[in-house]
Amino acid sequence: MRSLALQAIGHSTLLEEPDRSRITAACYDVDEDSIYFAVETVNADADLEVTIWKKSALGSKERRSEPELVTTLTTSCLSPDASVGEIISLRFIMESRTLVLITRSGDITSIPIDNLPIEADVVGSVDLGFLAAAWSPDDSLLVLITGDGKLMLMTSTFDVLSEAPLHTSDFGEDAPINVGWGSKQTQFHGSLGKAAAQAPAAPVSSTGSSPDDDSIPRISWRGDGAFFAVSALSPRAEQGLRRRVFRVYDRQAALQSTSEPVAGLEHPLAWRPSGNLIASTQRFGFEGGGSGREGRHDLVFFERNGLRHGEFGIREAHLKPSGDSSSSLHRWGYKVKELSWSSDSNVLAIWIEAEEADLVQLWSTGNYHWYLKQEIHPSKGSKRFTSIAWHPEKALHLTLTTTSKLEQRIFAWDTYASAAAPPFDSGSVAVIDGTSVLLTPFRMQNVPPPMASCHLSLVNNDLPALMGQRTPVHVAFSAEKDVLAALWSFGRVQLWDLRTRLAVGRGKIMDPVLLWEGDVRRGSDRSEARQIAVWTEDDRVHIAMLSTEYESAEGDVVSIADVGHGKLEGQRDIHMPDRNGWLISSPDKVVVWQSAEGQIFAVDGQDIVHPTSGFPDLCFNSCTVTVSKSGTDSRVYIGLADSGKLYVAESGAHCRTLCSNVNSFVVTAEFVIFTTTSHEARFVPCEGILDPEETANWETRRVERGSRIVTAVPSAMTLVLQMPRGNLETISPRPLVMKVIEEDVEGGRYRKAFLAARKHRIDLSTLVNRDETAFIGNIGLFVEQVEDVDYMNLFLASLGTSSLDTQVVAKLCDLIRAELEARDLKTYISSILTSYVVKTPPEHEPALQLLLRLRDSEPDLVEDAVKYIIFLVDTDKLLDTALGMYDFSIFLMIAQHAQKDPREYLPFLRELRSYEKFYQRFKIDDHLKRYEKALTNLSLAGSEKFDEAMEYVEMHRLHELALALWKDTDRYASVLETYGDWLFERREFRQAALAFLEADKKQKALVAYEKALEWQELFDLAVSSELPDNEIMDMGWRISEGLTSKKRFAEAATVLLDYVKDVRQAVIALVEGNLFSEARRIIALRKFPELLTEIVHPAILESRSQVGEDIGEMKEQLRKQLQRIRELRLRKIEEPDAFYGVEDTTLHNVDVMTDVSMAPTAFTRYTVAPSTASRTTKRSSRSKRKMERKVGSGKKGTVDEEEYLLNSLTKLVNRFTATQAEAGRLVPHLFQFGPDHRREGLSLQENIVNFETELKEAIEEIWKKSLDGTDADAPAEDGWAARMERLEKDRMINPIDKVPRPNISSTDWRVTMLETGKV
Repeated sequence: MRSLALQAIGHSTLLEEPDRSRITAACYDVDEDSIYFAVETVNADADLEVTIWKKSALGSKERRSEPELVTTLTTSCLSPDASVGEIISLRFIMESRTLVLITRSGDITSIPIDNLPIEADVVGSVDLGFLAAAWSPDDSLLVLITGDGKLMLMTSTFDVLSEAPLHTSDFGEDAPINVGWGSKQTQFHGSLGKAAAQAPAAPVSSTGSSPDDDSIPRISWRGDGAFFAVSALSPRAEQGLRRRVFRVYDRQAALQSTSEPVAGLEHPLAWRPSGNLIASTQRFGFEGGGSGREGRHDLVFFERNGLRHGEFGIREAHLKPSGDSSSSLHRWGYKVKELSWSSDSNVLAIWIEAEEADLVQLWSTGNYHWYLKQEIHPSKGSKRFTSIAWHPEKALHLTLTTTSKLEQRIFAWDTYASAAAPPFDSGSVAVIDGTSVLLTPFRMQNVPPPMASCHLSLVNNDLPALMGQRTPVHVAFSAEKDVLAALWSFGRVQLWDLRTRLAVGRGKIMDPVLLWEGDVRRGSDRSEARQIAVWTEDDRVHIAMLSTEYESAEGDVVSIADVGHGKLEGQRDIHMPDRNGWLISSPDKVVVWQSAEGQIFAVDGQDIVHPTSGFPDLCFNSCTVTVSKSGTDSRVYIGLADSGKLYVAESGAHCRTLCSNVNSFVVTAEFVIFTTTSHEARFVPCEGILDPEETANWETRRVERGSRIVTAVPSAMTLVLQMPRGNLETISPRPLVMKVIEEDVEGGRYRKAFLAARKHRIDLSTLVNRDETAFIGNIGLFVEQVEDVDYMNLFLASLGTSSLDTQVVAKLCDLIRAELEARDLKTYISSILTSYVVKTPPEHEPALQLLLRLRDSEPDLVEDAVKYIIFLVDTDKLLDTALGMYDFSIFLMIAQHAQKDPREYLPFLRELRSYEKFYQRFKIDDHLKRYEKALTNLSLAGSEKFDEAMEYVEMHRLHELALALWKDTDRYASVLETYGDWLFERREFRQAALAFLEADKKQKALVAYEKALEWQELFDLAVSSELPDNEIMDMGWRISEGLTSKKRFAEAATVLLDYVKDVRQAVIALVEGNLFSEARRIIALRKFPELLTEIVHPAILESRSQVGEDIGEMKEQLRKQLQRIRELRLRKIEEPDAFYGVEDTTLHNVDVMTDVSMAPTAFTRYTVAPSTASRTTKRSSRSKRKMERKVGSGKKGTVDEEEYLLNSLTKLVNRFTATQAEAGRLVPHLFQFGPDHRREGLSLQENIVNFETELKEAIEEIWKKSLDGTDADAPAEDGWAARMERLEKDRMINPIDKVPRPNISSTDWRVTMLETGKV
């Protein structure tokens, strides 16, 4: 669906007297992006003078306006015909920076460009001259055909590799093998019948060549340089005709294949660079020519094995001259002179020599059809081309020479698509095919090319102004409606009203009407029109035509005119600051022009050109879009460069890159849509296109490989893509669909939004999400528009499965149900049932109750409704709901329609019918596992069911409900006792005791309090219950043991003193808890001094010994861990690779690893697991948790060992703080006892003080961050892998940043009197 547009032109007149001299050859210097061309002049001595000139190529950074003389040489002239060029090959060899010139006279001349002065050197000559020459694409081989019919293969240094006769009877190395089948006699010939199969083949002697054949051999290389083809006329024979044959050779000049005999095959030959086709031409309708009507002329294709592979007609009717053909130079009035492929194999140039003037046609193919895209005529003052050459690297750069001029043209692919905004967006796309424009409105039809909805013929044979220049150079659509403007290079414009039908119905999709035709160009006729833009306003059409002067240094000219009522009005010209720019389509009817360097200029209302923005490079495919920014509209320019970068530039602001791998894009009112070389389509909202942070919000969709955008039709929610092979695919991307749905919802067009969401499988809750409040307020309008019952059911079902809040869904269902019931309950019964069951949780019971209400009055309706609700809800759930309603009739109705086996449910129903009311309901609720409701009904079944109820309570743990049910009854105490027993079994002794007290079960309460160690409540209850003293004393012994086991020593001592009356045991309990002060107080109060020496003194020494051992353990741990941390940090500095486990960078390019265990790597050091390169394991959840415990466990040699040590030291500080506090309570007592105790106290105090000092120093050393940059002077690594390793090390977090520094408390715990006594 793409057409070729003329991006830039450059004409240079080199010879003022073309009769004496003529340009005959040209070639490219890719390195310097320049062109060398040769001028031939025959002097008075009949020798040939060749002048070599150099000129900058069109589009190069260096612009040399005037050609530069390189050198001049003289050689012999073989041909007396001045119209035939003597030079048959001019080639620039990039490796040696040498021009090689080959002439028909047989000279091979080498011209070193970089050697000054530049001098030509004849490196070889052949007496009989050369007929043809061709270099391989890599400039390493040269093929020559000599005048005596020999084929020579030479190297770039002109060493002969092969020399053999051109004509041979051998087929070649790829000769086919006849196995007896596949011949003409065994093939099916359709309607021609058996006679066609048995008809003898035409003899080879009757196969001749075309009268237009110039008898000169042709050579053409394949793009990869592996093969070349040679086309030549066969030698004259005594009988028969001469015929054209081409042969295929490999790089060693070994013959591979020979073409089959083709009648009327002509001299042009061009091998497609991609290698699949060899192109030539064939004539029909004459003796020795092809079998067909006279005048038929085809461009034919062959495979490498010489067999035919398709053809297409050259459309000779458009090339025949007007008037009497008998006076024509050629039999048919024209002939094909040469064929040439572009370097990317997409465009085929056909050089035609016609009666009036030469013509070059550019053809491209898609979907097995060949399109005529452009026609190139010699500029004014010239009639014939002398050479044609494509740029070897820039695919669409073409250079042509006439006898006196050098013409350069740059083409670009463009899609001519309508940019009309909704609701008038027809999605029309125009494709140029010669004199016809193929039109398809994709809003209404998707017609696969080469077909189209409308074939618009632009050329009328009665118009002599278009004779000879029939193919338009550019077409454009109006942005307001489908008005098409067609432009020819000489300034002729046609305006067509396409009258596209946008509604579904009968009639023509398009009915074009010509609005106006005429010339827009004014002033010089030495300019060429390249582009047209068109706008419509009411009944007027505004035209902007871009043209470029041939040889003038002035800038482009934009001709603006208005067409109204069939007349051209208000024509004026605006001069641009540079040449070869391009108009940017603008929806706001402003002329915007982009220079060849990417600068953007706008034309204001006074026709003043002023710069507004710019791209870094020329963006041929570009457009403008208006976006809202800070409450004001801003014009934004979007352009796609040849490099694949998509730029966005704001007026007066900088330009930024949206994406760097784009191959096509299109702009709608809401989105910028582009496809990438990674086979994705991305949708950028226009409102956020200026915000770099919005990239993450772009929606993306995968597309087929190589897809390109043709057009987007927002009204139809479609995006049209074209595949590489030419077929079309129409998709409905979610962003376009969602935008239309949102607009319809906001406009209250709920039915249209609903149908769009349904068609494109969009969640129907989208209709609510856009504006929940507005939707709730328009429930009536929604129901009115979406009146179909099935649609309403679908919408309600979608609500139930949506992500909406359950309360919102319930509210919407209730509102819709109320609206439906008010409109027609009977019609919408299924929708009403749906509104019940889609809620969360579903309301099955109200739905069944509705059926019960209608059962008697509308039995048929209820029957259908039951079938529908069975379809919606699981049958078993419905049966359970019906059974839970205690109505067997609805249960039976559902069971019957659900086709349940009666043997499954009838026995159960009979059993239920045998019970009285509440017990029946108890059985039903128990069956449905509604245990609380079952217990309620069982409590109403009578007192005789109480024991069964208690068993049911214990079975299902319904004690709280039982207490509520039997409160204020004579059974309440029994329920309380049962509840207390259940709590006691669950070891909730305190709660059980309270339940027993409430039930007046004091003995059980005492046991529960004792189990709970609630000794205050226990002895209060025991004393108030007047238990014997011995039982209270036994109870005290048991309680004290329990308290002691729970380390509640003070409480145990209180119980022993108050209720057991045992002072000794109380003191022992206090000493066990290190409560020495309280123990001494009890001894003094109860006057038992002997217990001080007997119990307290030994115990306090034992406690001192334990504290000393703890300090020793902590000191040993501190020293070991401090030493290990020092070792790790030293190793981290000296051997960082070994410490972090950095992998060997030399192994990064190794593709295959063995299956043996490898040395630890950066990965294995973190996982503490061996690694095998080819082994994959799948861990279970348990093994993963185990692995997580290993990581950070502090195993020696792991990366996290230092972090583990720091955490361990933090715990050590906390332990020391607790030990220090314990020593603070112990030391005062040691001071007050005897000398031995005082010495122990002093020793303990010194040990703790010394360890505290050592611990503080260690903490200060460990948590002190180094201020030195250990890697500051390290040399910069070279290579990608080394840099990545460096970044990985930099990301390593220092363990001291992970573990906070612990603080040692500075409380005053020491006894200074001990230190004074020491002094």
